[in-house]
Amino acid sequence: MSPDLDNAAQQLEARQTALLSRIDQLTDRLSAITAAAQRSWLEPSAAASRAVPSGHASQAGGDDLSDLEGPVPGDVAAGDETATQARLADAIRAGGISRFRFRRVPSDYYDWTLEARRDALGAPSVDHLCKSIVMTNTQAPADVVDCSNPRNSKYYVIVIQYSARLNAEKVRNFVYDLNEGKLPKKRINMRLAPEEDSMALTGFEHNAVAPIGTCTPIPVILSDRILALRPRYFWMGGGEVDLKLAMAVDDFVNLLNPFVVDCTY
Repeated sequence: MSPDLDNAAQQLEARQTALLSRIDQLTDRLSAITAAAQRSWLEPSAAASRAVPSGHASQAGGDDLSDLEGPVPGDVAAGDETATQARLADAIRAGGISRFRFRRVPSDYYDWTLEARRDALGAPSVDHLCKSIVMTNTQAPADVVDCSNPRNSKYYVIVIQYSARLNAEKVRNFVYDLNEGKLPKKRINMRLAPEEDSMALTGFEHNAVAPIGTCTPIPVILSDRILALRPRYFWMGGGEVDLKLAMAVDDFVNLLNPFVVDCTY
């Protein structure tokens, strides 16, 4: 081999060695980032450091609900609980559940984008932000006036993600199947309940509805997409407009035994 070719080969080998070394460094950094993302959400996470609207501090958050008992910045401190929060907390603890978290948000929270809300709560994604909707069957038979029969209730609380849209026709088909054809489809017309009905049934105002601790026990329908969340927890209304509640999906299911339904677009 000529000296020129030999020199070129040596230079190429040196560049390849440097490139492989750089790839190893990047792999190590990626592994470190992945490990950090999998730590308990009690530690500050990358999600918590994203930008939020001016004047609103981001909160600590993370990817795991393995331990929800320790306080983090932004949580409601002991002694600062309102009567509503205490009612919800008592209802959760009565079910033998200790892993949950309440957090206050600014008054203009609902003016924010979903991404800003995600960041303020330290949620892993916008899909982890959920809402509870009270629906009523406007065509229910005359003798169906309350929530005493979960299979054929006048009202249902439906929990879905903000990133999804409720499909009333899917809910209608579910209620029809639930009654095994004994309830004609013409007797099922699921619509958003009037706000005064929702308030009377739940005790919670608009943008504050929680499926837990309601004044009247109401059967709950949970979107099947929420069960697919990773990590397996979600945020929902906490009974007050500026109060949010986080629970593990499995704990929520064990507490309320909801109907799990494909009910969104």
